[in-house]
Amino acid sequence: MRSQIKLGRLFGIPIGLHYSWFLIALLIVFSLSSQFRASNAGWGDGLILALSLGTAVLFFFSLLLHELAHSLVATSNGLPVREITLFALGGVSQIEKNPASAKVEFWMAFVGPLTSAVIGALCLMAARVIGGGASDPGRAMLFWLGYINLALAGFNLIPGYPLDGGRVLRAIIWWKTGDADRSTRAAAKVGQVIAFLFIAFGIVRFFGGAGIGGLWIAFIGWFLLQATRDSYVQVSLASALKGVRVADVMSRDCPAVDGWLNLQNFVEQELLRSGRRCFIVVEKGEVAGLVTPHEIKRIDRAKWALTTLRDVMRPLEEMRSVSPAGSLFSALELMIRDDLNQLPVVSNGHLEGVLSRAQVLNYLQTHAELQAAK
Repeated sequence: MRSQIKLGRLFGIPIGLHYSWFLIALLIVFSLSSQFRASNAGWGDGLILALSLGTAVLFFFSLLLHELAHSLVATSNGLPVREITLFALGGVSQIEKNPASAKVEFWMAFVGPLTSAVIGALCLMAARVIGGGASDPGRAMLFWLGYINLALAGFNLIPGYPLDGGRVLRAIIWWKTGDADRSTRAAAKVGQVIAFLFIAFGIVRFFGGAGIGGLWIAFIGWFLLQATRDSYVQVSLASALKGVRVADVMSRDCPAVDGWLNLQNFVEQELLRSGRRCFIVVEKGEVAGLVTPHEIKRIDRAKWALTTLRDVMRPLEEMRSVSPAGSLFSALELMIRDDLNQLPVVSNGHLEGVLSRAQVLNYLQTHAELQAAK
């Protein structure tokens, strides 16, 4: 889940919004407006709107603190955090590496619900301290924030992987068994059961007259089911690629082409004849970059004869690269995260070869066929 709107940084961690955040923000504002109007008929429309907007902003700030807690524990244990993204179902911390131990996994997962519970308790305490009666706007806002954060803490502790509770369950199983892959599979299966229960409960609630509330519960279950399946696939990939290096799969015989060759001749003489999808662009005997059909497609065909490869290539110094001795799984994660089809493989400043998604998929297919033959 990538951020489309960048908000800045906290403790060096980029913070952003996904477009879907605006949908849930509007729903929360409308819901709060209806709730405040029903419980306090004497409030004016301006006060209700201002209070609803302020409460929604503080709620999303509490969500940000929840995710920031995850991220700070991760960074304190040497796990880089790419960014925190707020979206329709809350927030997500994009942590680039898996924890090395069950202890780190446990605290990294548990600190989020703990933060929400502390925020909820402080809001309820503050509401009782300021007093003012049920009609006091500040008190109403604090009570809502208190109860919603406690509910958020409770929801996240449901043992449905990859919710925080599911990760806590994974950490406990990992600590008991000493097997990270086995613990993830077990937590993912529990997560699937919980997701199906959410879907079933939401459908029953919908036909029982709950309306959109029932559909929302079913949607949460569906989202959890998809996330659980994605996590299970990730574990299976990690298991299949365990111990495999980039050098074991990469291509070492990438054809070289001159940077001054125009696109028309390149397509006719090299691309279509060879069927290859990645070429090394050479200038003055040095590797300058890479070119693929993706770069060619962006140029109007009428301009091909007037455009050279050096005009459209991806310069080597601007590309993400991997080491031949690097993990193939880590390289695949980088490709997926940055939407890359090829990665140059560089060692000591020298281009050793190119790794493509197709090569990784071919390896996985061969691995799967051999496993099925056992």
